Amino acid sequence: MPFPSNQANGSDRNVVNFRARGQGSGRGPLSLFRRNTRSEHDLDALSKRILLPSLPVSDEEMARATHQDRGQKLARQEMWEELSEQIQYADDCRLATPGGEIASMLLAFGARSDVVAAAEDAITDGAVPDPSGINALEEVQAEYFGDHCCALVVAMAHIDIGWAWRTAGSANIHKKEDCQRHWLHHFNRARDILAPHDGIDLDAPSLAAAQCALTAAFRQKEHRVADDYQKLIDLDPDGHRHMRALGQYLLPAHFGSYDTLELEARRTASRTSDVWGDGGYAWVYFDALALDRGALELLDADFFADGIRNILEAKKDQHVTNLWAAFCAVSMAPNPEIRLSSRAEATRKRLHDCLDWILGDYLQELHPLIWSQALLSPGQTPALPSRRALINKGRQTALRIIATRFADELAEGSSIAFSNAGMYRLPAL
Repeated sequence: MPFPSNQANGSDRNVVNFRARGQGSGRGPLSLFRRNTRSEHDLDALSKRILLPSLPVSDEEMARATHQDRGQKLARQEMWEELSEQIQYADDCRLATPGGEIASMLLAFGARSDVVAAAEDAITDGAVPDPSGINALEEVQAEYFGDHCCALVVAMAHIDIGWAWRTAGSANIHKKEDCQRHWLHHFNRARDILAPHDGIDLDAPSLAAAQCALTAAFRQKEHRVADDYQKLIDLDPDGHRHMRALGQYLLPAHFGSYDTLELEARRTASRTSDVWGDGGYAWVYFDALALDRGALELLDADFFADGIRNILEAKKDQHVTNLWAAFCAVSMAPNPEIRLSSRAEATRKRLHDCLDWILGDYLQELHPLIWSQALLSPGQTPALPSRRALINKGRQTALRIIATRFADELAEGSSIAFSNAGMYRLPAL
């Protein structure tokens, strides 16, 4: 929603600039954001007075689609040499989307997407996938043997299909023993394909990331996983996806521990401080906390909050801002079904309250899909509703959460406006 120029730059005397009132310091809950218990009807009514531009399709989505579509097109036209060159170029120059997704991995995803999607659909329907798709990729691997970019595409196709079988086993779509057998076949094949190559030696983050995923999948000792991921992070410190994967694989549900997670988060922050400040600590914990709130027990809340602020200062991108706002608002929201110690609960609340200064200092536009994704059960792959439904749900969720935190001001007839100059209260006329 557009803003009049005098409001957008804070020059209107009737506009209250929240940061001028001391908010956004990140030092604790703001007195302004009083918690309220209101009906959904009340919140929907109050939400109408939140003036927040919403992007159904963000720059980040368009950038991802561009890389994925290019990879898919080149694979469909069997232009494997050009695909390999583009993946290599993307790795060499560390090409990424505005939100920090690795372009080489997106190209590889697009190149294998037709084969993987067909296999996933068959597995979900209770059938065994037609082998012709993966066999065609195997023929490419044989023809371009020695090309690590082509090897990446084929190996990642096996990994994706392997995980589809693992998910089907958990959902009892197929017999568990059959799913385990198929999973092992695809992951062993991926390991064989990648074995002749070394992502670190080749200076190829996409290849190193695939090899780290294999290491983690075969349940290596936690120090092996941590060491491999730290080498990858050193190779590509800008890639936050590597740090997030490290944290997820160090959870006790895989083969790590909370102690190791805390140690590696601190090590990562130190190793990436020139890029992210303290942000490496927060990135390592990002997916880990969404998956397992037990990780709150050892978390340093102040260090984490400083990390978020360092990330938002280093990466001035609204996709990343929405990512962290949704994490604090949704992933760290109270959940009476999860019992936490008093220390862990205090830490959760501290992280949840970081939403206040993220809204006040950094949020300028709403990316609804990010909020919808935060509502989904972490680690699950349920059948998704339509894109339109996801966008509507994400927008409704975000506006209700913001309305809750400003309910008293909104109830008085004020409006809350967001722009690139900050967040403002527009008094009632």
